[in-house]
Amino acid sequence: MSEAAAEQGRGASAPLSASPGSELRDWIALLKPRVLTLVVYTGAAGLLVAPGSLHPVLAFAALLCITVAAGAAGAINMWYDRDIDALMRRTQGRPIPSGRIEPGSALAYGIALAAGSVLLMGLATNWLAAAVLAASILFYVFVYTIWLKRRTPQNIVIGGAAGAFPPLIGWTAVTGSIDIEPLLLFAIIFFWTPPHFWALSLFAHADYQRAGVPMLPVVAGARETRRQVLIYTLVLFPLALSPWFLGMAGGIYGAAALALNLWFLRQAWAVWRDAQDAAGHSLTRDAPAKRCFKASILYLFALFGALVLDHMMLG
Repeated sequence: MSEAAAEQGRGASAPLSASPGSELRDWIALLKPRVLTLVVYTGAAGLLVAPGSLHPVLAFAALLCITVAAGAAGAINMWYDRDIDALMRRTQGRPIPSGRIEPGSALAYGIALAAGSVLLMGLATNWLAAAVLAASILFYVFVYTIWLKRRTPQNIVIGGAAGAFPPLIGWTAVTGSIDIEPLLLFAIIFFWTPPHFWALSLFAHADYQRAGVPMLPVVAGARETRRQVLIYTLVLFPLALSPWFLGMAGGIYGAAALALNLWFLRQAWAVWRDAQDAAGHSLTRDAPAKRCFKASILYLFALFGALVLDHMMLG
């Protein structure tokens, strides 16, 4: 769901693998394990707040399928993006551009895991959940990675839908249906994605420019990017409160959502008011864009945590 969060701070290069343990770590790294944290977390939230229940073994299987499917999509993404990954400081140390894993092997690995996760989801829960899981993989690979990423600064706006699937999948695994409630959770993540990624892009724009990826700061400049961060955060505010307004969640979630959105809006406002990146200068460690990026991750964790807590406490 957040590739940016996983890669922030990663070094430019890594030594070649020599031991079986390091080789195993490379194959795991293809799955983008840090990215999977939010994927599993929001998928589990959708599963837990859905009406009805799954046997614990089946629930574990559903979460495993969501995890493996997201990892498979990440592996295929690394295979396709190996050329630009070699140019970006944040991604030069990945297993494929550093030569530790062959591209063809990585592609076969991703396809096998994707097919296996969809098949297991259908057998363990229901085939509608399996179809939604398959759609999430196909969307990330074909719509975001292959079609949008290198063509438009709206890549993470439209492509952000790929990271919004997990709660919908979790809900559908329990209910066997697609309802308004999980679509609302989908929308929350969808509108959270632009301020999350664009805050990152403000202090990583040199990487994207070097690789020719048309992220918003590269194409439209830092000022427009800061404005879009604020706009999408304003849109997210009422959307995140809507589960409370519509009766999907109670007062625990409502109070938490209000506090979290005021806090996140404050971070976005600080990004909008900050001008140190206007001339392409390097951002300081405490720059508002970096704080907003980190806050966006905590925001989503806390928001979905409050939803689950509300469901457990209030029903």
